[in-house]
Amino acid sequence: MLKRLEVKTSSRIQVIDITSHIKSLLKSEGMSSGHIIVFVPHTTCGITINENADPSVKQDMIDVLNTLVPENSEYRHLEGNSDAHIKSSIIGSSASVFVEAGALVLGTWQGIFLTEFDGPRIRSVLLKMIPDSTT
Repeated sequence: MLKRLEVKTSSRIQVIDITSHIKSLLKSEGMSSGHIIVFVPHTTCGITINENADPSVKQDMIDVLNTLVPENSEYRHLEGNSDAHIKSSIIGSSASVFVEAGALVLGTWQGIFLTEFDGPRIRSVLLKMIPDSTT
């Protein structure tokens, strides 16, 4: 089953915790066991799993990516967003998360994040819910 989540970003570079939205969808669909693939069909944003307890982790991620891949450099891509393409390739476009007893199987401090590198925009997050065959 494929579901879509729309996320509105508010700045050019942003890290948004989407864990609660995915948990709500999981609950409404009633899937008890299996896994969810979280995917963004965009070339200038990504999906990652990281700490969601300390908000400074998100800023540290942004700061390091900006150091590694500055916004303005001698890029060939004419749209002016080459850094966004490179950063999204570093982060990746998907994550897979197990589901057990109707809950996401994440570590104590883990959350699922949309990483925006060319906003603000409205982004689609596709969620492929794959129940275990015994569910």
